[in-house]
Amino acid sequence: MSTITLPETEFSEGDLWVFGYGSLMWRPGFEFLEQAPARLIGEHRALCVYSFVHRGTPEKPGLVLGLDRGGACRGIAFRVAEKNRAATIAYLREREQVTSVYREVTRSVWLENEARQRVSALAYVVDRGHVQYAGRLSLAEQLRHVQQGHGQSGVNRDYVLATVKAIEAAGFRDTQLHQLAMMLHDAHPLHPLRQGEREAP
Repeated sequence: MSTITLPETEFSEGDLWVFGYGSLMWRPGFEFLEQAPARLIGEHRALCVYSFVHRGTPEKPGLVLGLDRGGACRGIAFRVAEKNRAATIAYLREREQVTSVYREVTRSVWLENEARQRVSALAYVVDRGHVQYAGRLSLAEQLRHVQQGHGQSGVNRDYVLATVKAIEAAGFRDTQLHQLAMMLHDAHPLHPLRQGEREAP
């Protein structure tokens, strides 16, 4: 399956903005000049991607986050210096598109800082036609997959809990993820975070 990437002409001149809504919030993995809480309209954060590599296997898939259509999503926008644009885009493509489940897009995001400006940011949206698209799963189904998921980047549970922690640190909540985190806390004690995160943005 071919990777869905943007041509260079789709990126605006100057510094690059990247919108993170999952593991990029707590482990961006690239250099940036500034970060700010941000809101994207038109897509929402959802555990809608079966993880076959980073947090699961094809036999025992985990679940990671994607941007799915409808609603809005609060996350973090990172501003990358123009000189690091090409290297950052290459890094993100290697990290996010290992199985081509995400479409690389640019979206308008509104920064929730003093400037309150709108910027065009690079974001990764789930490809609904991909075999790894999980659709809308019940909390019970999400819990089952997250509890069984373990892949190259470690335990699926750690990924969910680290994302919830990052959301709280940014000053907002995600009702579904917080509910799932409470269920995971009740299920068994906390695992230490694994090193080398490379998954959903």
